[in-house]
Amino acid sequence: MELSKNIKDKVVVITGASSGLGESTARHLAALGANVVLGARREASLKTISEEINAEERGEAVYLKTDVTKNDEVQNLINKAMDTFGKIDVLVNNAGLMSIAPMSEVKVEEWDRMIDINIKGVLYGIAAALPVFQRQNSGHFINIASVAGIKVFSPGGTVYSGTKFAVRAISEGLRHEVGGAIRTTTIEPGAVDSELKHGSSHKESVDNLNAFYDIAIPSESVARAIAYAIEQPADVDINEIVLRPTVQDF
Repeated sequence: MELSKNIKDKVVVITGASSGLGESTARHLAALGANVVLGARREASLKTISEEINAEERGEAVYLKTDVTKNDEVQNLINKAMDTFGKIDVLVNNAGLMSIAPMSEVKVEEWDRMIDINIKGVLYGIAAALPVFQRQNSGHFINIASVAGIKVFSPGGTVYSGTKFAVRAISEGLRHEVGGAIRTTTIEPGAVDSELKHGSSHKESVDNLNAFYDIAIPSESVARAIAYAIEQPADVDINEIVLRPTVQDF
Protein backbone atom coordinates (compact mmCIF):
# COMPACT_ATOMS: atom_id res chain seq x y z
CA MET A 1 0.00 0.00 0.00
CA GLU A 2 1.26 3.48 -0.83
CA LEU A 3 2.28 4.98 2.50
CA SER A 4 0.99 8.47 1.71
CA LYS A 5 -2.50 6.97 1.84
CA ASN A 6 -1.94 6.77 5.59
CA ILE A 7 -1.81 10.59 5.67
CA LYS A 8 -4.91 11.34 3.59
CA ASP A 9 -7.83 12.52 5.75
CA LYS A 10 -5.80 12.51 8.96
CA VAL A 11 -6.34 15.53 11.22
CA VAL A 12 -3.06 17.17 12.19
CA VAL A 13 -2.78 20.01 14.71
CA ILE A 14 0.38 22.11 14.34
CA THR A 15 1.66 24.79 16.70
CA GLY A 16 4.03 27.50 15.53
CA ALA A 17 2.36 27.15 12.12
CA SER A 18 2.68 30.73 10.87
CA SER A 19 6.18 30.30 9.40
CA GLY A 20 9.19 28.01 9.07
CA LEU A 21 8.88 24.34 9.96
CA GLY A 22 5.25 24.65 11.01
CA GLU A 23 4.14 26.34 7.81
CA SER A 24 6.11 23.94 5.61
CA THR A 25 4.70 20.96 7.48
CA ALA A 26 1.14 22.26 7.13
CA ARG A 27 1.52 22.81 3.39
CA HIS A 28 3.24 19.46 2.81
CA LEU A 29 0.75 17.37 4.79
CA ALA A 30 -2.23 19.17 3.27
CA ALA A 31 -0.84 18.45 -0.19
CA LEU A 32 -0.89 14.76 0.81
CA GLY A 33 -4.54 15.06 1.79
CA ALA A 34 -4.35 15.74 5.53
CA ASN A 35 -6.67 18.21 7.24
CA VAL A 36 -4.58 20.66 9.22
CA VAL A 37 -5.40 22.81 12.24
CA LEU A 38 -2.94 25.67 12.54
CA GLY A 39 -2.04 27.55 15.69
CA ALA A 40 0.36 30.49 16.19
CA ARG A 41 0.33 34.04 17.52
CA ARG A 42 0.34 35.75 14.09
CA GLU A 43 -3.26 35.43 13.01
CA ALA A 44 -2.83 37.23 9.69
CA SER A 45 -0.17 34.76 8.59
CA LEU A 46 -2.33 31.82 9.66
CA LYS A 47 -5.24 33.21 7.65
CA THR A 48 -3.11 33.56 4.51
CA ILE A 49 -1.60 30.08 4.81
CA SER A 50 -5.01 28.50 5.43
CA GLU A 51 -6.58 30.28 2.46
CA GLU A 52 -3.75 29.15 0.18
CA ILE A 53 -4.03 25.55 1.38
CA ASN A 54 -7.80 25.54 0.92
CA ALA A 55 -7.45 26.96 -2.59
CA GLU A 56 -5.52 23.81 -3.54
CA GLU A 57 -8.63 21.71 -2.78
CA ARG A 58 -6.72 18.85 -1.19
CA GLY A 59 -6.58 18.78 2.60
CA GLU A 60 -8.62 21.37 4.46
CA ALA A 61 -7.04 23.98 6.74
CA VAL A 62 -8.50 25.86 9.70
CA TYR A 63 -6.67 28.05 12.20
CA LEU A 64 -6.86 29.67 15.61
CA LYS A 65 -4.63 32.34 17.11
CA THR A 66 -2.68 30.48 19.79
CA ASP A 67 0.02 31.40 22.29
CA VAL A 68 1.49 28.10 23.50
CA THR A 69 2.57 29.69 26.78
CA LYS A 70 -1.12 29.91 27.72
CA ASN A 71 -2.65 26.58 28.62
CA ASP A 72 -6.20 27.66 27.84
CA GLU A 73 -5.24 28.81 24.33
CA VAL A 74 -3.62 25.45 23.55
CA GLN A 75 -6.74 23.72 24.86
CA ASN A 76 -8.84 25.96 22.61
CA LEU A 77 -6.76 24.88 19.60
CA ILE A 78 -7.44 21.22 20.38
CA ASN A 79 -11.12 22.05 20.88
CA LYS A 80 -11.15 23.78 17.48
CA ALA A 81 -9.82 20.61 15.86
CA MET A 82 -12.42 18.45 17.57
CA ASP A 83 -15.28 20.82 16.80
CA THR A 84 -14.27 21.02 13.13
CA PHE A 85 -13.22 17.47 12.34
CA GLY A 86 -14.43 15.33 15.26
CA LYS A 87 -11.02 13.74 15.85
CA ILE A 88 -7.30 14.41 16.07
CA ASP A 89 -4.77 12.00 14.63
CA VAL A 90 -1.54 13.94 15.17
CA LEU A 91 -0.31 16.84 17.29
CA VAL A 92 2.90 18.50 16.10
CA ASN A 93 4.38 20.45 19.04
CA ASN A 94 6.50 22.73 16.88
CA ALA A 95 6.42 26.21 18.43
CA GLY A 96 9.89 27.11 19.68
CA LEU A 97 12.26 29.92 20.63
CA MET A 98 16.05 29.93 20.38
CA SER A 99 17.69 32.80 22.28
CA ILE A 100 21.44 32.34 22.08
CA ALA A 101 23.75 34.22 24.45
CA PRO A 102 26.52 33.31 26.91
CA MET A 103 25.33 32.43 30.41
CA SER A 104 27.38 35.39 31.69
CA GLU A 105 24.96 37.76 29.93
CA VAL A 106 22.34 36.55 32.45
CA LYS A 107 19.38 37.01 30.12
CA VAL A 108 16.89 35.66 32.64
CA GLU A 109 13.84 36.91 30.75
CA GLU A 110 14.97 35.01 27.64
CA TRP A 111 15.60 31.89 29.74
CA ASP A 112 12.06 32.17 31.10
CA ARG A 113 10.63 32.64 27.62
CA MET A 114 12.43 29.59 26.24
CA ILE A 115 11.25 27.47 29.15
CA ASP A 116 7.68 28.73 28.70
CA ILE A 117 7.57 28.06 24.95
CA ASN A 118 9.91 25.10 24.45
CA ILE A 119 9.01 23.04 27.52
CA LYS A 120 5.71 24.24 28.96
CA GLY A 121 4.25 24.77 25.49
CA VAL A 122 4.94 21.12 24.67
CA LEU A 123 3.46 20.02 28.01
CA TYR A 124 0.33 22.10 27.41
CA GLY A 125 -0.06 20.43 24.02
CA ILE A 126 0.28 17.00 25.59
CA ALA A 127 -2.18 17.92 28.35
CA ALA A 128 -4.79 19.04 25.82
CA ALA A 129 -4.42 16.21 23.31
CA LEU A 130 -3.68 13.19 25.51
CA PRO A 131 -7.23 12.79 26.87
CA VAL A 132 -8.52 12.90 23.27
CA PHE A 133 -6.00 10.29 22.15
CA GLN A 134 -6.87 8.06 25.10
CA ARG A 135 -10.60 8.27 24.32
CA GLN A 136 -9.91 7.48 20.68
CA ASN A 137 -7.39 4.76 21.57
CA SER A 138 -5.17 6.28 18.88
CA GLY A 139 -3.04 9.34 18.28
CA HIS A 140 0.46 10.54 17.51
CA PHE A 141 2.58 13.14 19.28
CA ILE A 142 5.37 14.69 17.21
CA ASN A 143 7.61 16.90 19.33
CA ILE A 144 10.23 19.12 17.71
CA ALA A 145 13.50 19.04 19.63
CA SER A 146 16.94 19.78 18.11
CA VAL A 147 20.42 18.39 17.65
CA ALA A 148 21.07 20.82 20.52
CA GLY A 149 18.99 18.38 22.58
CA ILE A 150 21.54 15.65 21.84
CA LYS A 151 24.73 17.65 22.39
CA VAL A 152 24.92 20.89 24.38
CA PHE A 153 25.26 23.86 22.06
CA SER A 154 27.74 26.01 23.97
CA PRO A 155 28.87 28.64 24.53
CA GLY A 156 25.63 30.49 23.97
CA GLY A 157 23.03 27.79 23.65
CA THR A 158 23.25 26.20 27.08
CA VAL A 159 19.72 27.06 28.23
CA TYR A 160 18.28 26.39 24.76
CA SER A 161 19.93 22.96 24.85
CA GLY A 162 18.48 22.42 28.30
CA THR A 163 14.97 23.00 26.97
CA LYS A 164 15.50 20.64 24.05
CA PHE A 165 17.03 17.93 26.26
CA ALA A 166 13.82 18.30 28.28
CA VAL A 167 11.67 17.78 25.18
CA ARG A 168 13.51 14.55 24.44
CA ALA A 169 13.14 13.34 28.03
CA ILE A 170 9.43 14.20 28.13
CA SER A 171 8.88 12.51 24.77
CA GLU A 172 10.62 9.32 25.85
CA GLY A 173 8.73 9.18 29.14
CA LEU A 174 5.47 9.85 27.33
CA ARG A 175 6.17 7.05 24.86
CA HIS A 176 6.85 4.65 27.73
CA GLU A 177 3.72 5.67 29.65
CA VAL A 178 1.11 5.81 26.90
CA GLY A 179 2.61 3.78 24.07
CA GLY A 180 0.64 0.94 22.57
CA ALA A 181 -2.11 2.76 20.73
CA ILE A 182 -0.47 6.21 21.00
CA ARG A 183 2.71 6.96 19.08
CA THR A 184 5.45 9.44 20.02
CA THR A 185 8.08 10.85 17.66
CA THR A 186 10.84 13.34 18.45
CA ILE A 187 12.31 15.26 15.51
CA GLU A 188 15.81 16.65 16.09
CA PRO A 189 16.84 19.00 13.27
CA GLY A 190 20.18 20.67 12.78
CA ALA A 191 20.46 23.96 10.90
CA VAL A 192 17.17 24.45 9.07
CA ASP A 193 16.09 27.65 7.37
CA SER A 194 13.42 29.21 9.61
CA GLU A 195 12.83 32.20 11.85
CA LEU A 196 14.30 30.33 14.82
CA LYS A 197 17.69 31.96 14.27
CA HIS A 198 16.12 35.40 14.83
CA GLY A 199 15.29 34.75 18.50
CA SER A 200 18.53 36.11 19.99
CA SER A 201 19.17 39.64 21.27
CA HIS A 202 22.93 39.25 21.89
CA LYS A 203 24.66 40.80 18.87
CA GLU A 204 27.80 38.67 18.85
CA SER A 205 25.71 35.51 19.12
CA VAL A 206 23.42 36.71 16.32
CA ASP A 207 26.41 37.31 14.06
CA ASN A 208 27.78 33.85 14.81
CA LEU A 209 24.39 32.24 14.24
CA ASN A 210 23.90 33.97 10.90
CA ALA A 211 27.28 32.67 9.76
CA PHE A 212 26.47 29.17 11.04
CA TYR A 213 23.10 29.13 9.27
CA ASP A 214 24.72 29.66 5.88
CA ILE A 215 24.63 25.85 5.63
CA ALA A 216 20.92 25.58 6.53
CA ILE A 217 18.70 23.17 4.64
CA PRO A 218 15.10 24.08 3.69
CA SER A 219 12.31 23.69 6.24
CA GLU A 220 10.63 21.28 3.82
CA SER A 221 13.30 18.77 4.87
CA VAL A 222 11.70 18.57 8.29
CA ALA A 223 8.19 18.44 6.80
CA ARG A 224 9.17 15.33 4.85
CA ALA A 225 10.58 13.72 8.00
CA ILE A 226 7.33 14.41 9.83
CA ALA A 227 5.33 12.94 6.95
CA TYR A 228 7.52 9.82 7.06
CA ALA A 229 6.72 9.30 10.74
CA ILE A 230 2.99 9.86 10.23
CA GLU A 231 2.59 7.64 7.19
CA GLN A 232 3.87 4.48 8.85
CA PRO A 233 1.32 1.74 9.62
CA ALA A 234 -0.30 2.08 13.05
CA ASP A 235 1.89 -0.67 14.53
CA VAL A 236 5.11 1.18 13.61
CA ASP A 237 6.28 3.98 15.90
CA ILE A 238 9.18 6.08 14.60
CA ASN A 239 10.57 7.33 17.91
CA GLU A 240 13.39 9.65 16.82
CA ILE A 241 14.58 11.29 13.62
CA VAL A 242 17.81 13.30 13.57
CA LEU A 243 18.51 15.30 10.41
CA ARG A 244 21.22 17.79 9.59
CA PRO A 245 22.75 19.47 6.59
CA THR A 246 25.27 16.99 5.19
CA VAL A 247 28.08 19.46 5.92
CA GLN A 248 27.05 20.16 9.54
CA ASP A 249 29.48 18.60 12.02
CA PHE A 250 27.65 19.64 15.23
